[in-house]
Parts: sequence; structure tokens; C-alpha cells
Amino acid sequence: MDLKSLVAKRITTSSAVDSSPNWSPDGTQIVFVRDNSLDTNIVLLDIFSNKETILIDTEKLDLDPIFSQDGKHIYYASGEHGSIDLWRLDLSSKENTAITDSGDLERLPVSVNSDEGLIYLKKMGFSYDSIELLDLADNKSHPLAEENFTSQANFSLSPDNRTLVYSWPHGDDYELRLLDIQIPKSTLLLTKSSQLPLFPKFSYDGNWVYYCESNENERTELKRISVNGGIPELIEITNWDFNTPTGKLKITSKVDNKISPVRMNIINSSGHPILPETGSVRSDGQNGLVFFYSPGEIEIVAPLGEITVTAVHGFSTQIAKKTIVLDRSDQTNEINLTKIWDAQTNGWYSGDNHFHLNYGGTNQLDPTDIVLDLKGEDVDVGFPLLANLGQRFLEQDLWNWNRDETPLIYFGQEVRSHFLGHLGLLGIKDLYWPWVWGPRYDIYGRDDRLNAEPLRFARSQNALGGYVHPVSVRDPFNENGSRRIPIELIADSVLGETDVIELGCLWSDEIGTANLWHKFLNLGLPITASAGSDVMNDLYRTMAIGATRVYVKPEGPLTINSYLKALKEGRSFVSNGPLVEFEVDGKIPGEVIEAGQKKVSWKLKVHAPIAFDKVEIFVNGNVVATKKGMSGTTSKTYKGTLAVPAGGWVTVRVSGGDITWPLMDSYPYAETSPIWFNNIGSINSTSAKESAQILLNLLEVSKSRLNYGYGSNPIPKLNAHFEKARLKLSAIIKDQ
Repeated sequence: MDLKSLVAKRITTSSAVDSSPNWSPDGTQIVFVRDNSLDTNIVLLDIFSNKETILIDTEKLDLDPIFSQDGKHIYYASGEHGSIDLWRLDLSSKENTAITDSGDLERLPVSVNSDEGLIYLKKMGFSYDSIELLDLADNKSHPLAEENFTSQANFSLSPDNRTLVYSWPHGDDYELRLLDIQIPKSTLLLTKSSQLPLFPKFSYDGNWVYYCESNENERTELKRISVNGGIPELIEITNWDFNTPTGKLKITSKVDNKISPVRMNIINSSGHPILPETGSVRSDGQNGLVFFYSPGEIEIVAPLGEITVTAVHGFSTQIAKKTIVLDRSDQTNEINLTKIWDAQTNGWYSGDNHFHLNYGGTNQLDPTDIVLDLKGEDVDVGFPLLANLGQRFLEQDLWNWNRDETPLIYFGQEVRSHFLGHLGLLGIKDLYWPWVWGPRYDIYGRDDRLNAEPLRFARSQNALGGYVHPVSVRDPFNENGSRRIPIELIADSVLGETDVIELGCLWSDEIGTANLWHKFLNLGLPITASAGSDVMNDLYRTMAIGATRVYVKPEGPLTINSYLKALKEGRSFVSNGPLVEFEVDGKIPGEVIEAGQKKVSWKLKVHAPIAFDKVEIFVNGNVVATKKGMSGTTSKTYKGTLAVPAGGWVTVRVSGGDITWPLMDSYPYAETSPIWFNNIGSINSTSAKESAQILLNLLEVSKSRLNYGYGSNPIPKLNAHFEKARLKLSAIIKDQ
């Protein structure tokens, strides 16, 4: 961009996303990161010849390239040796040298006095972050600034090698601060700006600090502020020059012939994403697609030629793709989608019970900003959870904000007692305090406090509580898997403290979680299935709200109370794509099959936007029927019969297969809450005894981890809680 004309001209044209540019000292070259969604490269661009040279191309992440002050080297960060370390590339010899190898995460190298030192961002331990000054002669560093969870920290060094400008968290927000690297204990606030001032850079003469900041339309703007302070200035770009002829394209999206919001991806003929002028933009790492939401009609500016539009409407439609030839300045077109199943017409409503509105990302969203997302994903209920970043308790000003028209939006709370396991509280009227405690936290780190306390707190308010993203591995029962279970989950569930469990979540394994859940059901514990995506909506590289979700069938109209009541009663199934209608003897999930029958019929309808591998019927945790999956169709009906045991439960699971939109998880999955035999909480004695023994073994592993984590700190309450769970399991093993 020329600072006099303020015309911004496109200078790269690959299919990938190019970012993090830095100038060479002589202003003839730019080094930047190229991201094709599968890998990152570091590329050098000669401004005058427009020649590109790939400098770094490892199979790991390569980030943060910047010239040394003499222009002879490129410093960068790379995961080539496992952890993210700092590296130096000699531009003459092309020799790479690793500068750090601590096993911590090190990023954002900036040279000081050419090659005398480096300033970099160091992330270590649980959450400790620091901006470090490294002396390259003796390989020793000391911190310039320290904080927890500084996800958007970035900085720039003044031309005189003395003043550092850096973006740094302050409560929910970020601010730009200055410090003298020789006297780092004293810092000065440069600006809080209006939203989140990020990615600061000193001007060439050192008089200005340039930075970017998202506006109310969720698009970043370029700003600057004098190094002496004052009022920030907006740099208004007069023209975006694509360096090729462009046209405008208006696209209408329809679902069942009605103009409707959709999730959309648009690429040009080279495969590069094309974006509208407003609204959040995100990158789906599972499928490698940059996406946004259209309210039904959008307009984009793009180079003339082929434009490919891809759209979905949550799990309700298959993927729709259309190629349009843009050959004139103004053009209109439409893309049509057809529902494979109308959940709402059949009494089912979907909800995402665990995601975060603002959680360390690059912009500050208001709750109304996600209404379009929910509509585009065909999600009826959204529960953004307030959470913490270290000792920063976020979004408290939004507590008690709600939306009572569909899509409903209500705030819940994630209590992150990180050592014992994360909890989601839904429908609470007050916040639970403290939000954090236990080993690895500085404050409340020695607290002898149960996770059961916030679970009881929720229940006392007629609300729901349970564990979120509980099992991250497929097999939680082997030695490795048993150590990946939240430490207090077994004890709390066995003792009846848990209302729901998050079977579906992007950051855990659905089958592994469900297989553990089956053991609780075998003890007659009516823990019902919930789901939440756990996406952070203010991040660029994140999935969609509702990427994993729960469907419930409430009695009467959809309200937040009827939704939570249906969730509590288990009138639910979880899904990351397949939609299921399951009946056994005419009963749906959450209901009871009457006693006295030897055999009953079951019926399953699966409506799936993509193919899946198999259907499994579980009775008391055992597979009693397996059916082949579905491909080439959108709906399929399965039928069968099963023997009625003396007690217990039955669920159905759909799983396996390849991933494409609308799915964003690692494999297709859906499973219902249980249908009970005879009465809710009935058991099969053999299954109960076997499950109790497995859970007792897991409890012992958790107890060992508990003792190790707290060390010499006395924890009589926690020990008594675990002992109570042990005695209950031992009694089941003995009595059955």
C-alpha cells in the first residue's frame, strides 16, 4: 500500500492464504507465511521482479519470519524438532540453525542490534507466557513482560533498538504498551483503542506505531498512533486493487425454495477464498475451507473467471456446490439446497451446549453477532459458556444476557478446575465462585475443593451440570487412556453428582467417551447425553457453532426450560452430522419399555448429509446388532428385534466414514440417550458388576493422580469423596 495514495494492491495470487509479512531492511523484499490449510511455508517475495522463493518447507508448522536488521538472515519459528523453536536461516548459504531447544513453545523472534540478541515470546508450563530478551552470545534470556494465556501477544522493536511496543491482555481486552528493554520493569500504556489493538509495528522512522483492529463488522482495519501517544488514526484504504479485472457477484441462497441463511465457502479459479465485506471469517481446519455465513443474500467482489460456491445449512442439507463464470462487472446467481429431514417439524430441536463467544481471539463479539451463525447452522439453542483464561474471568458483563426467540441464546458457565476436570453448568441463575482451583493454579492451588460442589450448586438452582470434553482417546480403559479421564469424573458420576455428560465435542473422542458412559449406565445412573462444539467464536482458525450438537424433543413449545427439562430426562441424541429417529417398542430415548416382554421390535431412521459406515444397537454396553451404513442416499430405515433383559438400557450408535462438509469432526457419529427397560435406572446384575470393577480400577488410577498432583497438601474432603465412591463400587461388586 502506498501511504500517499492509500491504494492497496494485491501482490500474491496463490490458492493459499498469505500472512505475517515483514519487509527487508532495504525495502526490496517481503518474507511471509503461506498457509494452504495442511501446511505452512515461509516464502520470500522480490517486490520488483515479483519472483517468489520458498525458503522454508518442513512438514511441521513454520511461522513468524522476519529479517535480521542487517538483512543477512531470516529468523523464524518452526516445529521441525517437535516443539516450536526459534531458528535462523542464512540467506547466502541457506544454512538453518536452531537457536532454542528448550521443549517450551517459542515464537515471534525479533533481532536486537542485528545478531546480538533476540526478543521472542515464550510459552511454558501450564499457561505461563513471557516476552524474553535473549543474549545470543551466552544463550541466556530474561523476561521483559509476563502474564498467563497471552494468546494475541505480539510486539515490535523501535529502530533505535530500545523501545518495545507490545499488545498485552488486560481483563477481557488487549492494549498496546511501551517498555524500554533496558529498564523493563516500568511500562507505559500507549492506547486501549476501541476494541482489541493487535499486531503492532513501528514505522520505519520510529515515529508511529501501526496496528490492526476489528470493527463492528468484524473486519480488521489499519490504524496508527504516535509513539508519543494521542488519539489513534484510522488509515482508510481508498481502493483495493486486485491487479486484475474484477466484478461483483450477488448470490442468493435458498433452502427448500426459501431464502435462508447458510454456511458458505467461495473460491476463485486458483482456489483462493473470496470473502464478503462484512461478517466473521473462519477457517475449518478439518476440511481446509475458509467459511462465513450468508443471511440469504450476499455480494462479493472477485477477479473475473470461475467462482465456485459451496454451501450447507447445518446438518439439514447435503453439501451444495455451484461453479459460476463471473464475466462482467455486476452479476446475480443463486444456490439451492434441499433439507434431508426437518427436525423441528418432527419435534426435535438442536442445541450447542458448550462454546465460547470471546476466548482469546482477535475480535470482541456481541451475543447478537452469532445469531446469523446459529441460523446458518440450523441450531435452535446456543449456550455460550463463560470461562477463564488463567486468573482472568471473562465476559462477566454478559451474564444474564439472553435471547428468548429462536435461536435461543443463554449463557452458562465453564468451571475450569483444570486438574480435576472441566465442568459445564447450564441454566444456573448465579455464577459459581471460584471458577478455578487446584494444582497448577497460583491462586487457590491448594484448595481442598470438590468438583461436586459446583455440580450441586447447579442442581440446587434446578439447573444442570456435567463434564465437558471428558475423554480424548478411543480407549479409556487401557493404561494410557485411564490417565486421560478427568480425575474426579469417575467419583462424581458413581456418586450421582453428574446430570449430563458431553458425548459430542470437537476436542474429545465420541466413541471413547460413550464407552465410558455405558459403564455408568450399567450402574443404573441416569446420566444423559449432551454435546457442545467448544469452538472459540472470536478465532479465525476454528469450527462452526453446532459442529457437535445435541437434539432434544421437549414437551410443548421450545423454551429454555422445556429444552433443559428434555435434556435432563434424556429425550436426546448427540450428533456431528447423522440425524437419527430411534424407537424400541414405540418408545423414544428417555422413555421406558414396559416389563413382561421377551422380545421387542426396534426401528431406526437415519438422515445423514454424508455417508457413514455402520449402525450398532447396544444393550447394557454390548453390541446386539450391527447394520451396514449408508452411501448414495440421504435417508435409510433399519428394523429389527431384540431380547428384553431383566433390566438395563438400549441405545443406538451411527459411526464411521470419511469427512466432508457439513461435518467438521474427525468421523461421523451419532448416539441416543438410553431407552430403559422396566424403569429408569434398572440394571442387569452381571453388567453392573463388570462395570463396577472396571470403574473401580479407573478410580484407583484417578486417586493416584490426585495424590501426586496435590503432593503434601492436605485434602481430606477430596480423599473422603473418593473413598465414598470406592466403597459404593466395592459394594456393587460384592452384592451383585
